[in-house]
Amino acid sequence: MLEHRINHRVRYDECDPMGFVHHSVYLQYFEIGRTELLRASGGRYRDMEDEGLLVVVVNVNCRYHRPAKYDDWLEIQTTIAKVTAGKIVHEYVVSRDGEKLVSSEVTLAVIDRNGQVQRVPQSLRDQYDSEHPKS
Repeated sequence: MLEHRINHRVRYDECDPMGFVHHSVYLQYFEIGRTELLRASGGRYRDMEDEGLLVVVVNVNCRYHRPAKYDDWLEIQTTIAKVTAGKIVHEYVVSRDGEKLVSSEVTLAVIDRNGQVQRVPQSLRDQYDSEHPKS
């Protein structure tokens, strides 16, 4: 599965004093999207961690189009855009009633418990390749 959608109701504590979702909270929404996409695909980050592999964010590019507010019902769309031996790139769109609020691209790397960069697990690369055949 290369795309997943999940809904989220904005909580009061996610908002800044102006009443808008604080910009940093969107990174948490992206993590929810990533985790649930992996779970829907039959995987779990916990299993990777048990194998000694950790997934870390190495780059975030985020564009804020419109604000979200307390009690809004949001849709978080997560798409795996690219998988290589060294990185996983996800794209996100957070929307409310079909209106795009935030779009983002997040690049992840895999490291071991000592912080050494590791190859993306072959199973993840194979899954991506099977859904994106080379022409």
